[in-house]
Amino acid sequence: MTAARKCRLVVLISGRGSNLQAILDQATSGELPVEVAAVISNRPGVQGLERARQASVPALELDHQNYPDRPEFEAALITLIDRQQPDLVILAGFMRVLTAGFTEHYRGRLFNIHPSLLPKFRGLHTHERAIDAEESEHGATIHFVTAELDGGPIIVQARVPVLPEDDPDTLAARVLEQEHRLYPQAIRWFAEGRLQLKGEQVWFDGKLLAEPLRLDDFVD
Repeated sequence: MTAARKCRLVVLISGRGSNLQAILDQATSGELPVEVAAVISNRPGVQGLERARQASVPALELDHQNYPDRPEFEAALITLIDRQQPDLVILAGFMRVLTAGFTEHYRGRLFNIHPSLLPKFRGLHTHERAIDAEESEHGATIHFVTAELDGGPIIVQARVPVLPEDDPDTLAARVLEQEHRLYPQAIRWFAEGRLQLKGEQVWFDGKLLAEPLRLDDFVD
């Protein structure tokens, strides 16, 4: 994006919007060169919508329960998103499985954050599963979204140690702290034109990524 035109961002949520708040804060301060065009929730009345309103960002509801099936809901969602003319769409706790039709429509400009070091622990209950598997490290991943659940090309990861005294809640809290650093960083790279998806591969600064970026390798 040019200095005159910020990257237009649409954020999809289903709940409290913790990662959304980190993004809104950095967009407001100017640290993040984006304009949050809208926040859309598939669940009415969630906390994330109020966070958007507090930041003077359009807070839109599209209740999936009002649609007879997934394709009809996604068609309505695409219409609503495209009305905002986004450069990038991000999933921030959006708890709906998306079909190939949706993910292809936004191919190369659709991010998700997942609370594990993918490809480990796709799906739910990742912190409990990491402890049960006696992992030494856990963390969070930003990836381009494809039709494969939590399986799109990985961009960047943040890692935390799994401590002997950890339970799922304490581990989740430390991972979430890293998520609030991780998501804005990935969005910043995209907004600056440094990230691209070519085929099934991630390119960063004009070079093919042989392995995911690590957040700790970059200074805030």
